[in-house]
Amino acid sequence: MAPAKPSARAISQQAFDEMVKENIDDLGMEPTEALSDAIETLTLQGVDLSGIVTSTLPGETNPVIQSLDRIKQLQSSDWTDETVLEEALDLFDNLTALSRIEGSGNAAIATRNGGIELMCSVCSKLSEFRRDSALASALNALAAFPHDIQSTETFRQSGGPKLVIGTLTDKTQSTNILNSAFSVVAASATGNEVLKESYVELHIDELILKIMKNHTKGNIPSLYDTIRVLLAADDNRVVASQVYGYARRFAKIGITEALVDSLNEGLNSSSLVSITIALKAIAVNDEICRSVAEKGGIDSLLICIDESGIQGNKTVAKSCCSLLSKLAGSDFNKSAIIERKGLNRLITLSSRLGDDPSVIQEVMSIICTLCLRSPDNAAMAMEAGAGELAIQSMKKFPEASQLQKNSCLMIRNLVARNTENRSILLSNGIEKVIRNAKESHKCCKDAGTAALRDLGLENYNL
Repeated sequence: MAPAKPSARAISQQAFDEMVKENIDDLGMEPTEALSDAIETLTLQGVDLSGIVTSTLPGETNPVIQSLDRIKQLQSSDWTDETVLEEALDLFDNLTALSRIEGSGNAAIATRNGGIELMCSVCSKLSEFRRDSALASALNALAAFPHDIQSTETFRQSGGPKLVIGTLTDKTQSTNILNSAFSVVAASATGNEVLKESYVELHIDELILKIMKNHTKGNIPSLYDTIRVLLAADDNRVVASQVYGYARRFAKIGITEALVDSLNEGLNSSSLVSITIALKAIAVNDEICRSVAEKGGIDSLLICIDESGIQGNKTVAKSCCSLLSKLAGSDFNKSAIIERKGLNRLITLSSRLGDDPSVIQEVMSIICTLCLRSPDNAAMAMEAGAGELAIQSMKKFPEASQLQKNSCLMIRNLVARNTENRSILLSNGIEKVIRNAKESHKCCKDAGTAALRDLGLENYNL
C-alpha cells in the first residue's frame, strides 16, 4: 500500500461544544454567532470537523445521536416484544433517512458516535431472535453509515464481514434481507481493498451465484451493485489491486452466465442498468467477453438497445452501449455484432435519441472499436451512416467535449486502413469540424491530430 497521507487535526465533540460555550460566556456572542465563529476558526486551523455535530448549540440534541442513544437503551429490552420492535423499526428507518441526506454529515456523526459498532451488535441480536422485518431495516441503517476509509475499517474491525456473510447464508429466502445485506457489502467494500479481500475469502462469489439461481432475476438490485463494487479497483492506497483476479474467479464459477440470464429479461427488469454495469465489471479479458456472446449476451444487448431507442430510455441505452463497447474489444464479438446488423441498429439508436450527446458518444465508442484494424468493418460502418453521424453530431454539439473526442477517434479508425472512406469524409467537410474540435477542446488535441493525419492531410499537426 502507498504511504498514508498525514491526517488532519482532530477535535472531540466535547471540545467543540466547550469552544462554542466560551464564545457565548466569555466573548458575549449570540449562540448562532458563537457556533459560526467556532466552525470558521477550526476550519482555518485545518481541524477535521467530520462527524462533529455543528448544527446544534450546546444543550441541544442532534437527532442522529438521539436515535443512537435510544437504540442503545433498547438493546437490553425484550426483542420479542412487538412494541419494542415497532419503536426500533422507526429508529432504524429514521437513521437511514438522516444518514442519506446529501451534505448533512449525518453518516459521519453516526460513525463517530459508535453507530457502526452499535448496528453490528443490533443486527446480530435481531438475526439471533429471527426478527426478519427489523433486521432488514437495521441492515439498511448500517449500509447508510460507511462513507470513508475510517468508517469501513471500523465496520471490518467490528466483525461486519462475517456478520453480513452469515446473514446472506442464513436468510436466503428473504429478498428484503438479502437486498439490505448486499447493500451493506457494497457500501462497506467501496474504496476498501482489504474488505473486498475479506468478502472473497468468505466465498461471497459462491453465495452470489446461489442466490441469483434461487431468486427471480433482478429481484435483488443491490446484488449487482455488490458485484460492481467488489470488482472495482477504487482503493487509492493500493498499488496493485486484486480485483482482476476476482473477476476471473467470478466468471469461472458461472456468475457471468447468471448475469447474461438476467440480461435476457431486457427492459422488463428494473435492474437492467445495474446488470449491465455488473457484466461490464466482470468482462476483464477476451475469454470472458467472448463467453458473454456465446451465452446470448450480444443478442440480448442489441434487443435492449433497439427497445430503449423505441421507448426513449436514454439511461438504458447508454448503459447497454457502454457494455457493448467493452464486449466489442473481442474480435469474436466484433463479428457477432456485425452479423446481427449491429452497425445499422446503433445508427438507428443515434437517430432516435439524437438529442442526447451522451448516447451518441457511446454509439461512436462502439463503432470505433468495431472498426479498429478492420477495413471491412469500416466500409460497412460508412455504409450504415457512421461518417454522416460524425459530421452532423460534431456540428450539432460543438460544446460536448467527450462526443467531439469520441468522434475524432471513430473517424481515425474509419479511415486508417480504408482510403475510400478518406475521400468521402473529406468531400463532406470533415476536416473543418475536426479542426474546430481541436481548437475548442484540449481533450481533442491528440485524437484530432491522429484523425487528420490518417485522413492523409499533411498539415495535421496545426
